[in-house]
Amino acid sequence: MKFGDIVGAAWDGVKSRKFRFALNLIGILIGCAAVTGLVSITQGLSDNISGQLQIFGPQNIMVIPGGFSGGAVSMGTLTYKDLATVSKVAHVALATPIIANKAAQYTVRGEVYRGQIYGITEDFQKINQNAKITDGRSLVRSDSGVVIIGANVAWPQSEDKPVLGVGDRISLEARVGDETKSMTVRVVGVLEKTGASFGVNLDDSLAMSVRDAQQFFETGNEFSYIMAQADSVDNVASTAAAIKAKMGKGYSAVTYESAKGVMNQVIGSIQAVLGGIAAISLVVAGIGIINTMTISVMERTREIGVLKAIGARSRNVLMMFISEAVFTGLIGGVMGVLLGFSLSGVIGSVVGISSVPSLTIGLMVVGFAVLTATLSGIYPAWRAANLNPVEALRSE
Repeated sequence: MKFGDIVGAAWDGVKSRKFRFALNLIGILIGCAAVTGLVSITQGLSDNISGQLQIFGPQNIMVIPGGFSGGAVSMGTLTYKDLATVSKVAHVALATPIIANKAAQYTVRGEVYRGQIYGITEDFQKINQNAKITDGRSLVRSDSGVVIIGANVAWPQSEDKPVLGVGDRISLEARVGDETKSMTVRVVGVLEKTGASFGVNLDDSLAMSVRDAQQFFETGNEFSYIMAQADSVDNVASTAAAIKAKMGKGYSAVTYESAKGVMNQVIGSIQAVLGGIAAISLVVAGIGIINTMTISVMERTREIGVLKAIGARSRNVLMMFISEAVFTGLIGGVMGVLLGFSLSGVIGSVVGISSVPSLTIGLMVVGFAVLTATLSGIYPAWRAANLNPVEALRSE
């Protein structure tokens, strides 16, 4: 038998048993869709976090009371004594306090909005150069009663045009302790669209001076983080280590590289677990292929006998049945990959994370599906190839 005849006979066998082929196909399809979908989502999550870290800056060091674990910043406070300690560390060019994790609501043209509030000094934008002003100016040391607003505060995504700009006044209202406090501020600057970094989503936030934030939220002389900047990229790691040594136990000095390392570990673990779970369905699908193809061999015993009687060799029969398994893996793999990429896009849009479909991952998954199906079909194919033609012809 020629190779084309073997493939044609295998395809005819598949078409004549559509229901069983469909069952095998579904098993492969679900497994491949799960693998590609989950990997695409986690890769999108990885890129999203990497983007946030890029906003942070390669020379910057975030000093955090408690630590940074699994992408989450622990709660705690720092004081001006801690700021002085960090500022005196060798190779620290600048250090500034940040008050974060505060919120307030405000009303614009009858619509009530809610935004994050953070307190900064004039050094914040010198250190965080990714926070660029598109309109107005940055804060200066003498500022009081003014704010810089994020891109989404100036132009909410639900609106057709901007609702706030430089010179507008906003009445902020927040629950502080057991009372509701209010404060009127004037907009002096608008940030370009930036994103989130270390718990502060600049796009949805309003920045005021540290003094105003301390008075409004009654935090005393405490603040949330210290953002420091090393004098060069080469000194970042050693400077972070020196800060950690000076601050002692209970504090973390997080750099771009250390945060990226933690992120890669977490994302890698998530991908491994989800990929493993999804791969189990491919194994289950493989067991189903073994079962259905073994039954197919039993049902087609007489047909196999006829093929051998007219000159088909054992290897021809073997290749015919393996080809059926390859068809199952190839078609199920391709359909599963396409479905997985589609689902990852839908899920990503719902949860707010861009999925990252990868042609390499798609090809690997299809290859794994074909390999799984082929290995699953070897035993039934071997059994068919080794049938005695005389005994096969006698079967009913």
